[in-house]
Amino acid sequence: MSTKYAETEQATAGTKYVGRAVDRLDGRAKTTGEARFAAEHPYPDLAHAALVHATIPRGRITGIDTAEARAVPGVIDVLTHENAPAMKPAPKVSFLDLSTLVSGTSVNYLATDEVHWNGQPVAVVVAETPETARYAASLVRPAYQELPAAVDFAAEEPNAVPQKGSLIAETKADKGDAPAALAAAPYAVDLTFTTPPHSHNAIEPHATTAVWDGDRLTLHEGTQNIPWLRKHLAQRFGVPEKAIRVLSPYVGGGFGGKGSVWAGTLLAVLAARATGRPVRLALTRASVYHTVGGRTPSTQRVALGADADGRLTALIHTSVSRTGRTGGMGEQITAVSRHLYAVPNIHLRQSTVPLDLLANTFMRAPGESIGTFALESAVDELAWELGADPVELRMRNEPERDPLGGQRFAQRMLREAYALGAERFGWRERDPRPGAMRDGRWLVGMGVATAYHPSLRMTASVTLRMAADGTVVVRCGLHEIGVGAATVQAQIAADELGVPLESVRVEHGDSDLPPGPQAGGSVQTASAAAGVLAACAKLKRTLLGLARRAPDSPLRGRRLEELAARDGGLYLGGRGQTYAEILAAAGRTHVEAAVKANTLGFLARTLRERRKWVKAATGAQFCEVRVDPDTMEVRVSRWLGVFDVGRVINAKTAASQLRGGIVMGIGMALSEQTLIDHRDGRIVNPSLSEYHVPVHADIPRIDVRYLDEPDPTMPLGLIGVGEVGITGAAAAVANAVRHATGKRVLDLPITLDKLL
Repeated sequence: MSTKYAETEQATAGTKYVGRAVDRLDGRAKTTGEARFAAEHPYPDLAHAALVHATIPRGRITGIDTAEARAVPGVIDVLTHENAPAMKPAPKVSFLDLSTLVSGTSVNYLATDEVHWNGQPVAVVVAETPETARYAASLVRPAYQELPAAVDFAAEEPNAVPQKGSLIAETKADKGDAPAALAAAPYAVDLTFTTPPHSHNAIEPHATTAVWDGDRLTLHEGTQNIPWLRKHLAQRFGVPEKAIRVLSPYVGGGFGGKGSVWAGTLLAVLAARATGRPVRLALTRASVYHTVGGRTPSTQRVALGADADGRLTALIHTSVSRTGRTGGMGEQITAVSRHLYAVPNIHLRQSTVPLDLLANTFMRAPGESIGTFALESAVDELAWELGADPVELRMRNEPERDPLGGQRFAQRMLREAYALGAERFGWRERDPRPGAMRDGRWLVGMGVATAYHPSLRMTASVTLRMAADGTVVVRCGLHEIGVGAATVQAQIAADELGVPLESVRVEHGDSDLPPGPQAGGSVQTASAAAGVLAACAKLKRTLLGLARRAPDSPLRGRRLEELAARDGGLYLGGRGQTYAEILAAAGRTHVEAAVKANTLGFLARTLRERRKWVKAATGAQFCEVRVDPDTMEVRVSRWLGVFDVGRVINAKTAASQLRGGIVMGIGMALSEQTLIDHRDGRIVNPSLSEYHVPVHADIPRIDVRYLDEPDPTMPLGLIGVGEVGITGAAAAVANAVRHATGKRVLDLPITLDKLL
């Protein structure tokens, strides 16, 4: 095993670029303003749109007065359910067609007088300037017949029903008799945790620029799923997929909220079709809160039983989350409890309750992020009951195989992660007594928690083109959501072909390119890498085939497996040919290779592998806090995350992703919550002045390390880093606060009132 510091480690063995801390290839374009995002593409005669939001949670529109808005100079049109062109309804969700999962809600906007949540768009104003559109939108006067609505999650929780499972998301499990084992356990904890709703706050609010040319649509959109968005729009607007071009080369942040199709996108396209002009709809921050789903709230029960030696004998984990009546899905909240601990008796259940609120949606590590908060907080509390060290308790219950299914772990190095983390963090210096450690007047606490996120892989189509001058173009419709996706694929291609990194260009973010995987579920890098590796191998075979035709080629009679790709060519020892020489001898200016995604093969492989392996990224989160004993202000003062994420392709971007997840986890622990008025379902803090995300002053230097051991079942051995960093983070903070103050906070966020 090797351990590596994520930003200083250079090349891994046998590679030139993979593993290095390579600067992002799009860095200059983004820092100089050269990169254009969805709301920055100029078009002649461009119009601007703004939304009018409903102010009731449920009911019908009985009238809508647009006269004052239409009278504003510069207003082009006001679209309502009374005059808007019809869209086709959203397709029903089906796991036989995964693209149906992209529907944010089932509402057919402006085709109905029904209101389903407070904030639903009920009109669109199109004007010559964005300022005019927003002002006129404020003058639209809807009238409503209000109907009874359920908007209080806590009040409706008793009405929850069992969550439906699927091939890709199991919602219940039983092993042994967990209730009986819990009752018989000499040591036990039985706790109920709550987590609030969270809203998306990407640095780039959702924006769409839509341009119709007859029945052809060009769409500039920040999206995490180009192919599914394109298919959805084709269905909704009744045009062929090939008539739609989605351009999304740069996305200003996406944590799941840009993985679905929301009202802003659909209504921008609708407004462009209705007015016959290019239309831009850039959502305000408040409009994002009202029209783009976020993380579900949850109530979770975690009960653990253990014997006197600290061996777990029972684990019960149940959850209730919410959906909207018009969309959203239950999350895999209890999934972490399937895999983390060796327990002979396990009981898992997930339930959901539909409310008259905006549908929930994916948000970084959906399910696992809040599930690890509850589970890892309960494990820590059990350690207090036992008088055991929290790290030792976890290692004592580390399984050799998956606790439920008995499958082997494709990669599982939690012991190594905890050992390294404990040593580097100075865990042995921790005084185990609550409130015993101080720094001047500050109470000091140290906490740990396990990070866990499943490793997934989807399909990607890739084409490669190598020119006689040695330049390589990689073409794949992957998504650059701020993670350096194109950079890592360029690193992989450069190593596989043995060419300089600067000679590789990656084309991405365009539906005209071969379709790439979604940027979600930590799947994009591994999925695209598999396609790039296959295309590189195919390209080299083609080049070798050309070389063999030349009678004087030193590569005649050689097999690809014997050769090394280096120095811009294929070599056996000191003998070989450059690619330029091969192409020149063959009279070719370029050579191409293409790999097409096989969806049926992907599904078969996924089901087959799930029966054989459990794949996941894991890690150990170490947190130190300081707490003011008078005000109970909590400050995170130190952090170390040690992760088993397989092979790391780019040390710099991987470190950034892991740190970013930890920062979101700290926000989850200490400040983030979407506040909903339980009388009318209105979000009362729809802005960054009232929804508190962490800022620089809240975050210490975050030390990130990784083990860099390849997973032998994944392309290049990489697992995925985008989401594992947030898991366990909130629990590590809560556990450190428990150590500093002696108080266990069960309800996030951990605010002053819960400690005083």
